[in-house]
Formats: sequence, structure tokens, C-alpha cells
Amino acid sequence: MKHTENPGQTLRILTYNVHRWLGTDRQISPTRIAEVIASCQPDIVALQEVRVGRARAGEVDQAATVASALGMDLHFQPTIRILGEQYGIAVLTRHSSRVVKSGRLPTQSTRPSFEKRSALWVAVEIDGQTIQVVNAHLSLRSGERRTQAAALVGRDWIGHPDCGEPAVLLGDFNAPPLSRSYRLIADRLQDAQLSNSFGEPQPTFHTRAPVLRLDHVFVTKSIEVIDAGPVRTPLARVASDHFPLLAQLRVRKHIKAAERTHAGELLGEPATGL
Repeated sequence: MKHTENPGQTLRILTYNVHRWLGTDRQISPTRIAEVIASCQPDIVALQEVRVGRARAGEVDQAATVASALGMDLHFQPTIRILGEQYGIAVLTRHSSRVVKSGRLPTQSTRPSFEKRSALWVAVEIDGQTIQVVNAHLSLRSGERRTQAAALVGRDWIGHPDCGEPAVLLGDFNAPPLSRSYRLIADRLQDAQLSNSFGEPQPTFHTRAPVLRLDHVFVTKSIEVIDAGPVRTPLARVASDHFPLLAQLRVRKHIKAAERTHAGELLGEPATGL
């Protein structure tokens, strides 16, 4: 198989619009979302429509509950602040990680917007390899969405000098594959679902009748996609209005590092890492 020709670190990464923890049965259940995520056994999770706060007085913070149940650290970027609660996007991981950047994406509106579309860039360390992860949730308006997609692949985010290989851009882009917003990103990065075991990329929305592919995982050249597709378990069908999208990836070894190790072995020198 082709992935054995380029040995490297493997990881499982998930993007999931959790719809404020609100299921299609109209029940709010962060615990149910945590169960869906746990069943996927991910290393990294990107969430959209995350509600941070307490649904009722005396209850614990909902996002913190999910992170604790998964044994993961939570990085959060708010897009809405209202009545002491926040709503936005998040990256969770059980590996060492740090926020590199968080901030708003461009808007075409001249008036203050209720929801400020944003992106969250987190660097995750897995077995000595740094993975750059950018999570985003784009606008429902096509013109604004195109501007935001262009910004994500520009110098502020994926095109930033510090966002080198390997990198993953993922989230709810509200952009089906025939849209211009999708093409702006797919022309620069690989769509993981084009390498899935289903034969054809699968829709992620709506869980009651999946017809739209709005959630995506895009990867840079040093990442090989082993498999990618929506997780359509019975629980996932009711936990949110989006299916989670899971990608199993392999991070190829750095070519120069491999060549240096090989040369050292030929010279009888010990292999050392940087």
C-alpha cells in the first residue's frame, strides 16, 4: 500500500459542528456529543457552534464538561458573547498544544454583526512532530464566504510563514464542492474526502437527510490521507444536525531528515535528530 512507502506519524483528526449541543430530538446534551467524539478515538478535534457556559444556574460549563470527559485540553475562540455566555469554535487535543493565533475573518458587512466569523490556529505536538491545525466556520453569505476562504489560504493563516508543513485546515465551511469558496481552498490544499474508502465523497449535512458536503478537512502536501469520511452511527444521527467528519492521516517524514539519517548510517555515524 502506498502509505507504507512514506513511513511517518499517523493521526486521527475530527471536525464536528455540534449545533450548540442541540440534537435533532431537541435535547441539549454535551455528554452525548462527547460519546460520539470518543467513539472516533481522535487525536485532534475541531468543533464549531460550541456553546460555552451554563444552560441553567448551578450547572457546570458545557464545553469544559466535554473536554473533561474526553481527557482533552480545550482551546476556544468566541464568535458570539451574550448574557454571560459565549459561543464559537474550539480545538481539543490530549497532546501538547498551544494557540498560535485566533481572530476574526473578513466581513463585507458595514454594520456590527451578531456572529463574528473566526478562525483558530493551534500547533499540536505529536511524538516530536508539530502539526499546524486551523479550524474555521465560514459565513452563510456566498460573497462573504469567498472573502473568508481567500483569507484562510492567504498569508494570515495557512499561507503564513509560521504555518509550514504539515498543516490541516478544517471545519464547517458552508461551501459545497461546486462553490467558488470551496475551489479557492481546494486549489491550494488536498480535500481529504477525495481519498476515502467510500468511493465517493459523502455529505455531512443534514443528519436526517444528508445531501450537502459542507464540512471539510484539507491537508498540505506532506500529509497523506489514509481514509476520510463522515461518521454515521445511530448516536451521531441524533446528537447534532451535522455528522462528524473523521480523517485518518499519515504525516510523511521530512525528506531532508531522512536523507541526513541515511547518509550518517553510510558513514557509520549515529542517527541524530534536530
